Amino acid sequence: MMIPTSAVLENGLRQDVTHIAGKIGERNLQHYDALREAERYISQRLQASGRPVNRLVMRVHDRDVANLEIEWKGTHQPESIIVIGAHYDSVQGCPGANDNGTGVAALLAAAEAFAQLSPRKTLRLVAFVNEEPPYFQGENMGSLVYARGAKAKGERIEAMLSLETMGYFSDEKESQKYPFPLNLVYPDKGNFIGLVANRASSPLLNQVAKAFEEARTIPFEKGAFMEALPGVGWSDHWSFWQSGYQALMITDTAPFRYPFYHTREDTPEKVDYPRLGQVTRALFKAIENLAFEP
Repeated sequence: MMIPTSAVLENGLRQDVTHIAGKIGERNLQHYDALREAERYISQRLQASGRPVNRLVMRVHDRDVANLEIEWKGTHQPESIIVIGAHYDSVQGCPGANDNGTGVAALLAAAEAFAQLSPRKTLRLVAFVNEEPPYFQGENMGSLVYARGAKAKGERIEAMLSLETMGYFSDEKESQKYPFPLNLVYPDKGNFIGLVANRASSPLLNQVAKAFEEARTIPFEKGAFMEALPGVGWSDHWSFWQSGYQALMITDTAPFRYPFYHTREDTPEKVDYPRLGQVTRALFKAIENLAFEP
């Protein structure tokens, strides 16, 4: 794998977040032209991997929106599928730099890093539409449509990693909040990345945590929780749980840490690009372990 230097990786992440959230800005069905502009930008960036982009169209409120997918067919176990996903829409009234320009930027970095490689298992990178309200956990949520379609086709998705709001960190005490009773267990400094799963996804959680330990790039906390706990299912991994797939979220914990969550102040300069780069490097190791190793 061609791992870029830290400076190159951080610069690429910054460029993608700045373009998506700074130049394009708010992108959703209420800002449809911007949503389509974001789709075109992401599609062009994914195409740079040399893989054709599958534009998976959904018709919502008489408008076409799309999930965007690229795939590496597995050389040894093509029926075993690893999905890495990030939503590219933003909530109304928000330019969406951290939520979720950071997740999309890491997804694009992975497309570049793995472009010339051949995984043992099938690897898919997917940019999802319509994660944010009013579509969140509804029939027109892009990842829910995708996961249901995979289930209907009998696809064996072994793992799904949701890249969600990954770029804000703080070394200040009490910068990290939690729903009770997690505050009794986890640290109060928001200087780590979180790995969040449901109980059924514990085996996958342990695999990804092992990869993050091996990467040794950034501190992390992990947990397999009841789905009803606030925040646990707040991204595209939830959609895969509904179809019985193991899935988890990689996140800075969003509203439990990020003061600009779902506001107009969620802008590119709020993102900690060096630490986002560290998270992205750990993600690369997780992908390597899941899709490339026997």
